[in-house]
Amino acid sequence: MASLMAGAIFVTSPAVATAPGEELYEAKCGGCHSVTANRVGPMHRDVVGRQPGTVADYKSSEALKKLGGVWTPERLDRWLQGPQALAPGTRMYFTVPDARQRLEIIGYLESVSKHSKP
Repeated sequence: MASLMAGAIFVTSPAVATAPGEELYEAKCGGCHSVTANRVGPMHRDVVGRQPGTVADYKSSEALKKLGGVWTPERLDRWLQGPQALAPGTRMYFTVPDARQRLEIIGYLESVSKHSKP
């Protein structure tokens, strides 16, 4: 009896390289956000160094617009711990309680931003 494996062709796909934190960003944030397009939440390209509530073609909450300043890694860390504590009345309620995960997500956001420091 001939082996079925003799004529089998195994196809493997090349590994797709992702930036550190990208998979975690997609898993935790990707349901509402994208780096390149507005969705339920605003797009995140160039978020580091940007003023909150100023994404073109996205209607941000008044709470976010009133926040002022710019998004820094430190501020994003506070935001991900509790958006309602930072900007009461914002539409975002999702939190990332794990400090390591926040660090990875913020690192990824820095990598897709023009300004890693404002």
